[in-house]
Amino acid sequence: MKSNLRWKLTTVFAVLVLFGAVGVYPILAARYGLPVPGVLAAKQLKLGLDLKGGVHLVLRVQTDDALRLQTEQEMERLRADLETRKIAVGSMNTTSISEFRVEGVPSDKDAEFRAAAAEVQTDFERGNGVNGTYTFTMRPAVQQRLREEAVVQARETIERRVNELGVTEPSISQQGAGGDQILVQLPGVTDVERAKGIIQSTGLLELKLVEQGPASTPEALMTNGQVPPGMEIVPGSSGAPGDTSTSYYLVRKAAVVTGTDLRNARPTLDENNLPAVAFTLTPDAGRRFGNATGANIGRMLAIILDGRVQSAPRIDGRITTDGRITGSFTQEETQNLALILRSGSLKAGLTYLEEKTIGPSLGADSIRSGVEASIAGLLAVAFFMVLYYRLAGVNAVIALLFNLVILLGMMAYIGAVMTLPGIAGFVLTMGIGVDSNVLIFERIKEELEAQHGVRASINAGFGRVFWTLVDTHVAALISAAFLFQFGTGPIRGFAVTLFFGLASNLFTSIFVSKTFFELELSRRRQVATLSI
Repeated sequence: MKSNLRWKLTTVFAVLVLFGAVGVYPILAARYGLPVPGVLAAKQLKLGLDLKGGVHLVLRVQTDDALRLQTEQEMERLRADLETRKIAVGSMNTTSISEFRVEGVPSDKDAEFRAAAAEVQTDFERGNGVNGTYTFTMRPAVQQRLREEAVVQARETIERRVNELGVTEPSISQQGAGGDQILVQLPGVTDVERAKGIIQSTGLLELKLVEQGPASTPEALMTNGQVPPGMEIVPGSSGAPGDTSTSYYLVRKAAVVTGTDLRNARPTLDENNLPAVAFTLTPDAGRRFGNATGANIGRMLAIILDGRVQSAPRIDGRITTDGRITGSFTQEETQNLALILRSGSLKAGLTYLEEKTIGPSLGADSIRSGVEASIAGLLAVAFFMVLYYRLAGVNAVIALLFNLVILLGMMAYIGAVMTLPGIAGFVLTMGIGVDSNVLIFERIKEELEAQHGVRASINAGFGRVFWTLVDTHVAALISAAFLFQFGTGPIRGFAVTLFFGLASNLFTSIFVSKTFFELELSRRRQVATLSI
């Protein structure tokens, strides 16, 4: 055997063993209970939502919330700055999600007010003051940026939360004409309500100083029927053991620290051995928190989660980076809360537009149908190739089997997910593989009819069709890449299978098929005919 043919056969065998071990053997091992190394088990081909079952959700990001939050934060920042400068104004109120108004600016303090408002004007346009009244309107470019950031931040936060849930190969992507929708697919999830609760929870943690409370009604905390400026009333628990009634607290709007200042959160137990959540702040937030708690010893600090007071402990001493959230939590609730806090809060709320739960029985039926269709297609193709091209057709069938093994191995190695449209791409790959061999075989037959020798005809058939195959495969690869880039779940599953099927088909139809032709020719000194 020539050394050139020997290294080709070695390459073919090595590729078959490598991709077969990664893509095929773990499937057979799981099916028949065979032993499988951990490294191969971890690479086992993963099934998508439509095959494994799970949850399909479509959520809309309420981007107005992000604008409202930014407007309120800028207004409270300006209020705090005015208090520091000792500039008393009549009132400050938001008039829309992107606008707030300041009234009653003293005429002798007008210049100082404008200086204080200079920082706000980075994102807000200041209207001309008339009788001490100023209106601040968020700039259109800032509004657009905040809306886009809210969607991206929501998608990234959902990804972190889903990853901590331990979901295998989730699919999370933006969609919709306005780009404000998020598609979430969670294969294998059975506790749907828990997943929905964790995904949708805003997870906004705020620590605020309590001015008054707890009170049984909001009216008891008002002054002349109005909430004092810079304050807000927040409902929550009274903190008394066994008391499930709702109490109300008057707290400062400006938070001492928020969930964005967290470095970590974890489930723990309080002094009564009840479930709680311990958290650690960043160094900068720890300094601010230490200054605030040190200056307010003896006062209550409200721990607010998603607009509700979970607890309001008294500050007994200076607290820096470590704190604890207590309340009427179960062990599972503390685990979920810690997960939400670690993943970060959502700047905008989420609403569900669509929800589908796919059972595993449907996935099993899909797999069975897909496998049966693939086997039927493969048998039909093999029958046609052997009937029409005789022994050369056997060569094509072998190359096709190699193609499918390499395809499975590639998908398993990179962690791609097999979906129902992916199975369609799997079947299409067989058709493309056969088409490549038909082009090569017909060219070989033309060379034989022209009275060229068998060896010369085989070399000419593969050589002259090579660039034709490259052109067609590259064009199809580009199409698959665009489908993957701009498509969503099912379309991307089809594109992934098609992409790797095309790549492996170039190798098998050109290299593997020709290697087997050369192997057969090397076993005979004189080759007068070819079974094609």
